[in-house]
Amino acid sequence: MANKMAALAKDTAIYGISSIVGRFINYLLTPLYTRTLTDQSEYGQITSFYAWTAFLLVFLTFGMETTMFRFANKEGAKKERVFSTTLIFVGTLSFLFAAACFIFTEPISSILKFTARPDFIRIMAMVVALDAFQAVIFSYLRLQKRPLKFAGIKLSIIFLNIGLNLLFIYFIPKYFTDSALFREWFNTGNLVLYAFLINLFCSAVSLFAFIPELKELKFGFDAKSFREMFAYTLPILILGLAGILNQVADKMLYPHLVTGQDGQAQLGEYGAAVKIAMIMSMLIQAFRYAYEPMVFSASGESTDQKNKMYSDTMKYFIIFALLAFLTVVFYLDILLLILGPNYRAGAKVIPIVMIAEIFMGIYFNLSFWYKLTDRTWWGGVFSFIGCAVLIAINILFVPRYGYIACAWGGFAGYGVCMLLSYFVGQHYQPVKYPLKEIFIYTALAAALWGISSLFRNSNIVLRMGLNTIMLIIYVAYIVKKDLPLRSIPFVKRFCK
Repeated sequence: MANKMAALAKDTAIYGISSIVGRFINYLLTPLYTRTLTDQSEYGQITSFYAWTAFLLVFLTFGMETTMFRFANKEGAKKERVFSTTLIFVGTLSFLFAAACFIFTEPISSILKFTARPDFIRIMAMVVALDAFQAVIFSYLRLQKRPLKFAGIKLSIIFLNIGLNLLFIYFIPKYFTDSALFREWFNTGNLVLYAFLINLFCSAVSLFAFIPELKELKFGFDAKSFREMFAYTLPILILGLAGILNQVADKMLYPHLVTGQDGQAQLGEYGAAVKIAMIMSMLIQAFRYAYEPMVFSASGESTDQKNKMYSDTMKYFIIFALLAFLTVVFYLDILLLILGPNYRAGAKVIPIVMIAEIFMGIYFNLSFWYKLTDRTWWGGVFSFIGCAVLIAINILFVPRYGYIACAWGGFAGYGVCMLLSYFVGQHYQPVKYPLKEIFIYTALAAALWGISSLFRNSNIVLRMGLNTIMLIIYVAYIVKKDLPLRSIPFVKRFCK
């Protein structure tokens, strides 16, 4: 078990390079956009665009990433054949989707409130189709346990994306628009369009990195296996759609609930604030990339061994998720400098959104009881109920309270999913989670956050100093209870 935890930590660290570090580097776009796009409604358009992109990406991948893991690890399965079957299906679905968007651009742009910019719909269709196709290949790299190539490609595309954004959104408008040459083809009123086109270019370029993996298509499409995979993946698709709606439904609904320019501007403020809260999402994503393949590959181990793994992983996930939460809320004054001055009013939603993300991470940890027992429809039920709660809160309270209701909607939606999965899972596949230890860590984090809140209006130097002391207290408790320094080989040798 210790070896598995060490392997999990190692792979999480490598995937974290592309997920946590990569997204952190990608944060350069947040100060860039929130300072260059001083009209919050423009950033509202970007927020709405990427919310729809995230939702459509889940639809087009069709839950086949998890399904591929499940079927590739079955006894006697040929991993290359499972991969090629998955890729052909997702690629065909993505192509048909993009073609439909080009044919029906006008009605779709009207529905999505992009009437003035139907070209955004065509760009979105191509970006989502390319990203869905490549998502399967990235999953194949995880299946092959090739985190270095995974991280290398992810980081390369991130750096390319940031470099092009800095060039076209900052340097050219600031230093070259006086040139007659640039005035001919560059319009500073089209910065949002350029941001979307850069995304499309990066998605297209990254395809070239997958030429070796594309050769696996020679294994063809296995119709018999696909019928079984489709039956398995359909509930996961429902789960995924409901799950992503928990993340983006508020941003998709907001322009319809608060109409006009004011609604787009508020969405821009909310979307910028959520970017800071997404530090938690990065942690969860990196953890998921490493944990999911490990769980499926351990299907042959004894029940006691697997339950011990689930229990330990849950505890350590919550410990470090709470550490990330405290780090963000304690140093929020500094992190808010990431945003342009016009966007900092949304800071009040950040702690709520981060707690909702912790609930989502716990829900992910709890999800394997139905994935490994082929009861995936339970996940669809949980996520659908959670999504219904979120949408109901948004519809009822956003028109009156604005985007703070969006944050509480996510909190309630993920909280419901987490509780339902825990109690139903304990019936079908009981796992003895260390609830007492988890409660102590949660209570300690809540107490430290509460103390910090009492000094919210004090001098910033005093507040930062106090918050640093409280963060050290939390870390010291982790070291004392669960990560004794003497257990680290280097420290153990040093202390001899």
